[in-house]
Amino acid sequence: MAQDSVGLYSEYQFWMGKLSVWGQASSSETQQDICHHLPQFQEFLRQIYEVLKEMDSGTVIERFPTIGQLLAKTCWNPFILAYDESQKILIWCLCCLINKEPQNSGESKLNSWTRGLLSYMLSTFRFDIKEVGLCTQSLGYATADYYPGLLKNMVLSLVSELRENHLNGFNTQRRMAPERIRSLSRVCVPLVTLPDFEPLVEALLTYHGHEPQEMLWPEFFDAVNEAFLLKKTALSKSAITCLWLRHLPSLEKTVLHLFEKLIFSEKNSLRRIKDFMKDSLLPEAACHPAIFRVVDEMFRYALLNTDGAPEVLATVQVFTWCFIEALEIENTQLKFALKTYFPYASPSLVMVLLQDPKDIPRGLWHQPLKHISEMLRAAVEDQTQGSSGGPFESWFLFIHFGGWADMVAEQLLMSDAEPPEALLWLLAFGYNPCDGCQQRAQTMAEVRAVLSHLRKLLRSPTLSARDLQAAAGGSPDGDPQPLACGRLIRHLLLSFLLWAPGGHVLAREVVSLMAQTDEITREIIGFLDQTLYRWDRLGMEAPASRELAGELLTELSAHVQPRPTDRGCRAGLGSQAT
Repeated sequence: MAQDSVGLYSEYQFWMGKLSVWGQASSSETQQDICHHLPQFQEFLRQIYEVLKEMDSGTVIERFPTIGQLLAKTCWNPFILAYDESQKILIWCLCCLINKEPQNSGESKLNSWTRGLLSYMLSTFRFDIKEVGLCTQSLGYATADYYPGLLKNMVLSLVSELRENHLNGFNTQRRMAPERIRSLSRVCVPLVTLPDFEPLVEALLTYHGHEPQEMLWPEFFDAVNEAFLLKKTALSKSAITCLWLRHLPSLEKTVLHLFEKLIFSEKNSLRRIKDFMKDSLLPEAACHPAIFRVVDEMFRYALLNTDGAPEVLATVQVFTWCFIEALEIENTQLKFALKTYFPYASPSLVMVLLQDPKDIPRGLWHQPLKHISEMLRAAVEDQTQGSSGGPFESWFLFIHFGGWADMVAEQLLMSDAEPPEALLWLLAFGYNPCDGCQQRAQTMAEVRAVLSHLRKLLRSPTLSARDLQAAAGGSPDGDPQPLACGRLIRHLLLSFLLWAPGGHVLAREVVSLMAQTDEITREIIGFLDQTLYRWDRLGMEAPASRELAGELLTELSAHVQPRPTDRGCRAGLGSQAT
């Protein structure tokens, strides 16, 4: 205890010296030094409070004769007092100095001085903490007497001035000087989480002057975006959109924050991803093409750098669905040409992909799929047309619209006719976009053979897991044949199990045979989740298939091990999964 007292006394002297140097925090160097030392200083104040609360006011003055100077210097320093944590601890410390029954003039003067300091603090900032009630009761006043009317009036005055400045920018006599706006944004950096300052923060974000360079401090943008990500502020969508348009690092950090939530969230589903996505406000803000392009570029790099990780694929699709919904809500007609959102694609292809399959009779789905395949194939293989970025760009556009991409296998499987070349090509391209023409032709041939076997089994009165294993490329003795498109074949087989009446009985046995590793199990879980989500979106009525898919999803999810955070296992984009 004695050692602790010696250490605290040494710290006390150190911080007294610092407070004398900091003064009113008028210089940039001083402000930076305060920000650097603030966490340590707040911890010191907590330690002081723990000591003060055990003493009466007389003992406090004997032990710390300059405590009043230390607390006063702290209260008059705007860069310290701006943080709500500092305010709270200071109130605790000041309350320890008040003697409810002063015995002499010295104690009365101390009470009066302390009340004056508290009055200054409580009339300048708003506190929604129980300590304020205790403090004001001890002073003999109602809490309302300390309500920061002056602060609210100041904020409203500044907001009004900014808006008037924005509307009457041509009137140079009434315009707020850029230096003042920049200074104002700097002052607001530590205040962005205080509710009373939200109107001023919004006004600064939405204010647009006529200066060629950004007027607001980068630290202001960083602080606002951090507060938004941590849910410590409730700014409007328009204000957040302005933030991201004016400060690219904030937008990039938001997208990375979304990816982190998905990576460290176990057992993600498309509905969970959608909740994360909507909560981020990114799809709504992406109605502005500049934001859409940045977000889309980050998705592109994420796919390339993770070898087409399934979680990233799912995120791209969910983002696109939410983005299209936001466009429909915001615009009766598109404010921006589709070319501004998808510059590497032909507008006609984008228009076809933008069609919602649920608006087209199910029996006619093969027609737009055939059209999509023809246009994509022309872009990928016809060199006279140019690739506009190569096969990856065409594939990247296609996988945005998961409603079409995921129904190709079902269309091929459930059709009685010979598999159309266009749909076979689209299926092979969707799973392995980086294959060359010869390799894709081999994949198409393998898929055609598997489809032929499965469609025969669809009409068979009896089914066995052995038959399905053979149809999907397994030999009768259980050894797999060297197929170059294992993931694609597995998904065909899963679709068969869900749709074929005889497949329902064998589903668990066949899935158990397929799910030999955690990685394949996760792949199957993702397929089932995506299938159920797509059926819900399309309003498809298939009670037996839906029930089976739900049961399989629940059972597999309960047993699969969480993916390691280092994400060493990744599904390959363009790789030959077997």
